[in-house]
Amino acid sequence: MAQAAPARQGQPENKMGVMPVPKLLFTMALPMMISMLVQALYNIVDSIFLSRVSEEALTALSLAFPVQNLMIAVGSGTGVGMNALLSRSLGEKNYSRANRAAMTGLTLVFLCASVFFLFGLFGTGLFFRLQTEDAAIIGYGVDYLSIISMGAFFLLGQIMFERLLQSTGKTVYSMIAQATGTVTNIILDPILIFGWLGLPAMGATGAAVATVIGQFLSCLVGLYLNLTRNKELTLKLKGFRLEGRMVGRIYKVGLPSIVMMSIGSVMTLGMNNILMGFASTATAVFGVYFKLQSFAIMPVVGMNNAMVPIIAYNLGARSKKRIMDTIKVALLTSTSFLTFVMILFQIFPEQVFSLFEASEDMLAMGIPALRIITLHFTMAGFGVIAGSIFQALGNGMLSLFASAIRQLAVLLPSAYLLSLTGNVNNVWWSFVIAEFACVTFCAWCMKKLYKTVIKPLDEPLPEKE
Repeated sequence: MAQAAPARQGQPENKMGVMPVPKLLFTMALPMMISMLVQALYNIVDSIFLSRVSEEALTALSLAFPVQNLMIAVGSGTGVGMNALLSRSLGEKNYSRANRAAMTGLTLVFLCASVFFLFGLFGTGLFFRLQTEDAAIIGYGVDYLSIISMGAFFLLGQIMFERLLQSTGKTVYSMIAQATGTVTNIILDPILIFGWLGLPAMGATGAAVATVIGQFLSCLVGLYLNLTRNKELTLKLKGFRLEGRMVGRIYKVGLPSIVMMSIGSVMTLGMNNILMGFASTATAVFGVYFKLQSFAIMPVVGMNNAMVPIIAYNLGARSKKRIMDTIKVALLTSTSFLTFVMILFQIFPEQVFSLFEASEDMLAMGIPALRIITLHFTMAGFGVIAGSIFQALGNGMLSLFASAIRQLAVLLPSAYLLSLTGNVNNVWWSFVIAEFACVTFCAWCMKKLYKTVIKPLDEPLPEKE
């Protein structure tokens, strides 16, 4: 009977195969949760700083969001695909394939960053002119996005080095790498934007420079930690060549993740157009909610990032019990946490909006909006975790379908139909409707994957001839 490959001589068993699951999951997830909360905090602080430069600068930052989101989507999606293959290879004790997966992922994001660099040099002006004729917005936008795009090497490198640390369970180091850049970013933002410490006020350019410096430091720290602390992987160019088959395996899981993250930009654009039919304040309320939702869900995303390599590793090791224990702990934790956040938003919506210096009109519209939209948070905990389970089990397309159902197929059509009632409060119920549809789909897929992928792990492997 075929058996898993023996451990490499002198190589201890990875903790993802032996540590008690609850302790393993929280040990790996906590650093990710902290680092992602810090990252989300930066996004909120950055918007507050630029809003004090001018409304045009803040608008330019908003218009630049689709390109920034695409860069993050490419890096994160490639990282998800690489991690799934790499962690499974480690679970099977196939260290050679794990090393090739790591080098393939790094090579792919370098090629993608080259495309973004060229866009930063030649495409940003056209990008903004297609969206607005306001010269001030175009000026701020080109200054900001050209620098951000040309610095894509550091952003994508940072993401990939963090994912490599996560794939082998070294999430504390991943947190250190990300926190280095994020804290640097937050410190430099006001200094470069407003011209503190005797420096010239650089406005939107300063925000972009602060961002790229932070990403550069994160990338540098991530590289150093992988070379000195990540002993299960060997990163070297000598003898490496890009293999089409491995690229295909990475993007079989990663491409749906890239598309999934990009779907968020389409959803935001569609919702803004629907809400503008009521008042610009409705769009502002949605923008505030989106920042709050991104911040609130970051701990669940951290749980996801820890869960994926654990499931993938134990899939390779054919440990059904550890896979199921991981899924149960992740689902219980995420749904409990988001239920708690929902209760807070239900009780303190006015205090939350006051953080953004909301006007009376925004409060009148925002308080009922926040209470209605956040009713879907408990369901969202299940849906988000389920999507990552699909990826870890090598079924990334199911994650794509779930995201498309939630953000496009149900959310936008229901929001449009509800807008025809003439009451903006009805539009907010589209989030609850969409999440219910997504959770129903995910529950059906989970049941199917259990029967076809997880349950057969109890069966002996067929004997080789």
